[in-house]
Amino acid sequence: MRTKAPAETRKNNLVSNKLFGEIDENFINYLNWNGLANEDNLLVLSSKLHYYYDYEELKEVTTLINLKKLNLIKHLDDFLQTLYNGLSPRTNFVGCFYDKKTQRRVSMTQRLSRKFLNFLDSRIDIDIDRNDFSKLLESHGFKIIDMTEINGLTYFRTQNYRRAAV
Repeated sequence: MRTKAPAETRKNNLVSNKLFGEIDENFINYLNWNGLANEDNLLVLSSKLHYYYDYEELKEVTTLINLKKLNLIKHLDDFLQTLYNGLSPRTNFVGCFYDKKTQRRVSMTQRLSRKFLNFLDSRIDIDIDRNDFSKLLESHGFKIIDMTEINGLTYFRTQNYRRAAV
């Protein structure tokens, strides 16, 4: 029987001190539910800090976690294509987004507040529909393993299902 470490310990193992404030408890819980929080070859992409990786560096990654909500990515199509080309077959890609259908259940005040803050920050805030997003992921070579809505955000786990070269 496997004993579970406290959530705080898992959080410290998952992200460096620089990313500690970026990842919320729901994301940690989602990663734990999917058995990914303690992966050895984990790469966490910050929503605030920018890093550059070449394809050789990405080959060793078994799980890529994107902390930036996909609604805030201007060229989502290009982003997904780049990930597909750079990640090895069966690499997990995990992230989150606001589903526009789920947002209808959120109060008008909360939706307007989010849009206003994004406007002040000069952010992109594209509407993403869960069903359309699923089709987009699949069209870019990702197989959906799980999609779960937690407190208004939809968290997802996919795998790059490109066949390995023989």
